[in-house]
Amino acid sequence: MIEFDRVHKRYGDHVVIDDLSLRIEDGEFFVLVGPSGSGKSTLLRTVNRLEPVDRGTVHVDGEDVATRDVEALRRGIGYAIQSVGLFPHRTVAENIATVPRLLGWADAAIRARVAELIDLLRLDEPGIADRCPATLSGGQQQRVGVARALAARPRIVLMDEPFGALDPLTRESLQQSLKTIQRDSGTTILFVTHDMDEAFSLGDRVALMLDGKIAQVGTPLQLIREPADQRVHEFVGGTRTRLRELAVRSVRESARPGEQADGDALDIAASLQDALASMLAQGRDRLPVEEHGRPFGVIRLVDLVAPRP
Repeated sequence: MIEFDRVHKRYGDHVVIDDLSLRIEDGEFFVLVGPSGSGKSTLLRTVNRLEPVDRGTVHVDGEDVATRDVEALRRGIGYAIQSVGLFPHRTVAENIATVPRLLGWADAAIRARVAELIDLLRLDEPGIADRCPATLSGGQQQRVGVARALAARPRIVLMDEPFGALDPLTRESLQQSLKTIQRDSGTTILFVTHDMDEAFSLGDRVALMLDGKIAQVGTPLQLIREPADQRVHEFVGGTRTRLRELAVRSVRESARPGEQADGDALDIAASLQDALASMLAQGRDRLPVEEHGRPFGVIRLVDLVAPRP
């Protein structure tokens, strides 16, 4: 659990975080989203004391981080950033092993964990574990950065715009890998982005930060359907909120069990946005739906444009 209690931070006359209180639950994928300068990255860095607070407290598992030994605190919290920061003269395996080695893990346990993360994050090119970062693509380097942040199985991982510099396909692939790993491990992730699509794709809950304050906290669907004010409404999509809603709702909600249709089948866990894209690509107004590879029913175009429940 991470808890911010009336946290205040300023640089000179500029207030970056303004008397902010927020609680992030164990095992939650929590996203801070907002424009540049809104204070979201500064808030994230108060958790591992890369940024000291001027007033208020930050608690991790009920303990004020200001009272913790800073090195011990940071070794227990994973951290991944956009610029990656890999050690250039260490191999991929050595980079991933950094924190487990500092924590005194046995060599066999380190090798097993490195191999596991290379597999989970699809770093599956032959010999990649023995290569240095300069020989990798940007997407591969970012995957190594994420693997390093997860290597010691920290209960909390902080991620500051880690995928911002990647191409869309690589970014989406990494998002999917990270979400799967987080769901399976139960790790608490605090993730910063300025991209609302990324926030809604990843977050169990999302907090929109504006001018150093939390404008609204909620599930993606709550922010879309129940914006706290006009600023929130405009930031989450304005007149395009119905399109954005399709991305956060699943085919399962609207599929018609037992019906049949021609075309390439959709998985029941796919988003309604994926369903719309497939219908347009296939030139159909309905598609079959599968669950665990077996026929389930049909999703129709009319189900996507009907008044929302």
